[in-house]
Amino acid sequence: MHAPTRPSKVVVVGGGIFGVSCAVHLARLGVQTTLINDGPLANGASGRSLAWLNSARRRSDAYHRLRLAGIDRYRTLSARYPDAAWLRFDGGLTWDADEADNDIAAVFDYERDLGYHAQLLTPGEIAKVTPGVDPRSVTRQGAIFNPGEGWVDLPSLIGILAEEFRSLGGEIVTDAGRAAVKVEDGRARGVTTASGARWAADAVLLAAGGEVPAIVAEAGPHIGDDTPIALLVRTKPIKHPLKAVLNTPRVAIRPTPEGAFALDSAWSEEEVIVKADGSYEIKPSTLEGLLQEASKVLEGNPKLEIGDYGVGPKPIPGDGEPVFGELQTIPGYFVAFSHSGATLGLIAGELLADEIATGKRHPLLAAFRPERFAR
Repeated sequence: MHAPTRPSKVVVVGGGIFGVSCAVHLARLGVQTTLINDGPLANGASGRSLAWLNSARRRSDAYHRLRLAGIDRYRTLSARYPDAAWLRFDGGLTWDADEADNDIAAVFDYERDLGYHAQLLTPGEIAKVTPGVDPRSVTRQGAIFNPGEGWVDLPSLIGILAEEFRSLGGEIVTDAGRAAVKVEDGRARGVTTASGARWAADAVLLAAGGEVPAIVAEAGPHIGDDTPIALLVRTKPIKHPLKAVLNTPRVAIRPTPEGAFALDSAWSEEEVIVKADGSYEIKPSTLEGLLQEASKVLEGNPKLEIGDYGVGPKPIPGDGEPVFGELQTIPGYFVAFSHSGATLGLIAGELLADEIATGKRHPLLAAFRPERFAR
């Protein structure tokens, strides 16, 4: 960590959950902070995230601990907003395809050994534990129900955090265009945008989603990037008993505050067409296929209709692990680049704000420093 003194001005680039969370935590610490975004808030990955709050299945110990801390912060937030329609803890249910590599029993043993709350259920037992699932769609190996999991509607949360940020004296600049971090005399000195506007700062946090590796590369350092193009489909509202998040072989589903469902899958992402001009094309068969796959796993196999959908980059670092903290070679230049933005959003913003304000590195972020990608 390079910054031994408290910065007087910080600029945060990015209006998603990482940027807004860090900005409000900085403001709570009394640091003068400006947040800029290329469009309206939540216009990037945070606006099209499944936003499943979990630490299910296998990952590194450090990543698991960080995700558990992230869920803990949402528990605290849920106590503050007990009736919120945008934050729910109704569990998560997952099962694998009926194939030779079905791993559900081993995953259950792994989660149980970690102390991660998990129940292995037969198809016939699911209805007694969580409603809304067609048991015929669950493979014979069964499903894992994780009672402590939940979901969040990130645009709603971002709006609440932004309101608090402004009340604490923070400034939000939207529709600022693409930003670049200004590096002078070997350290971050502020931010400029494509329009020529400039904000001076003692420290900068770059939390611009899938753009982070490219923007960082302009200053020299390399961050591994495996960002795909993702598709999130939202249905029209429908009366249905499902409360848990479902992660199934062909579709993932979560409820929304409006009584609809949000849907995504790996196969539908692969069908997104990226045109030469950088725009996206979604085939009607892809959208209809997602609706059909969702209907198959829902109790009563309801007819689902498209409400809207979002498509764009889903930030994933090259090694799959988060990237948080100050660039080793450029003092004052901090980055936040990770998948699982919903689960990590509150804790990452809190810890990064503390590092920026105090100059002390937090041990929970030790495994996720950007210098691991140094060539």
